[in-house]
Amino acid sequence: MAPALCAICKTGRALIKRPKNHTKLCKSCFINIFEDEVHHTITSSQLFYPGEKVAIGASGGKDSTVLASVLKTLNERHGYGLELVLLSIDEGIKGYRDDSLETVKKNAVEYDMPLLVVGYDELYGWTMDQVVETIGKKGNCTYCGVFRRQALDRGAKMLGIRHVVTGHNADDVAETVLMNLLRGDLSRLSRSTSIVTGDNKSEVKRSKPLKYSYEKEIVLYAHHKKLEYFSTECIYSPEAFRGSARTLIKQLERVRPSAILDIVRSGEDMARLVPGESASSCGGCKSKTETPVAAPEDDAGGCGSSNGRNPGGEMAAMDKQLRENEEAEGLEVDITKLVLESKNRQKEKQRDSATKNGGGNPKPTTRQVLGKCQRCGYMSSQDTCQACTLLEGLNKNRPQIQI
Repeated sequence: MAPALCAICKTGRALIKRPKNHTKLCKSCFINIFEDEVHHTITSSQLFYPGEKVAIGASGGKDSTVLASVLKTLNERHGYGLELVLLSIDEGIKGYRDDSLETVKKNAVEYDMPLLVVGYDELYGWTMDQVVETIGKKGNCTYCGVFRRQALDRGAKMLGIRHVVTGHNADDVAETVLMNLLRGDLSRLSRSTSIVTGDNKSEVKRSKPLKYSYEKEIVLYAHHKKLEYFSTECIYSPEAFRGSARTLIKQLERVRPSAILDIVRSGEDMARLVPGESASSCGGCKSKTETPVAAPEDDAGGCGSSNGRNPGGEMAAMDKQLRENEEAEGLEVDITKLVLESKNRQKEKQRDSATKNGGGNPKPTTRQVLGKCQRCGYMSSQDTCQACTLLEGLNKNRPQIQI
């Protein structure tokens, strides 16, 4: 049987079956498509501006290593004009982080990028080994997550940088969407699905250039580009709730390859329904029609497949019914809405009456305002930030050293 040819160039031998849509590609075409899709995400979402100084959150793992390699390649190829710096966080986990930092140091030399390493011990006076020894493995990822987010921002401020990029991929975002849904935490849905958190007014903003890249394709890219990365999983993470969401997503992906991006897109759509919140998605893919990348069976747009999004033959009846419902909607009377409007008018009359009788003005609704922690000076919507609150509990349980 003759070997299959690449679906793009039609000449090279197909060596890779894309996890995203099962398109068969040669090595060269896969690498080019992967880089082009990341470039599409960056440009359509306007993540950078020329001359910007950007810190890459580097852990030594596959995601951050691929992110550093791709950004260096695209920065040179397309003339982004970025100044790239590696920023690593040392959580203080022996047998894990100390080994992965050696990989980061090698990458810094290979990519010719400056490197700053910031440790939990110097920022908080605790290492994660000490935290786990004090509180146990259950719930330790909550501490690490809060400390790490703040450490990235503090490290960026040390470097005089206001933009940090992280290696969060489509699998990570889909896991976070599921976790927020399973916990019923819709208020976090917008932030977790947004490709950029923070803006030009924030002290430090973060972005995810690999938001629409599958984890398996990141591994394939690193393999075929011969990138060196650290592949050992954190020794404390198996106890995390995220592991359950990851297992569920992997099972869904086996049945439907586009499940990961479907969850990401669904999370973006649901986030827009949260009052006062908005979710950002790829700027060039907000329309229902996405540009295919020359795939014969499935489409593979810059930010993912649109399979399962357009009505097919089996959905014709439902599609027709929905259109008829829309046409009849103008003839309907919503009794619940009328009752609600009546109650609102009654409440307004009661407030006006209370004001005239000296009852005072009703208390206005307030929204959270981003300020600074009174203890450490880190940006926070509360008087005390999450990190300081967690540290207060840890310090109370720290064993006293008797002299």
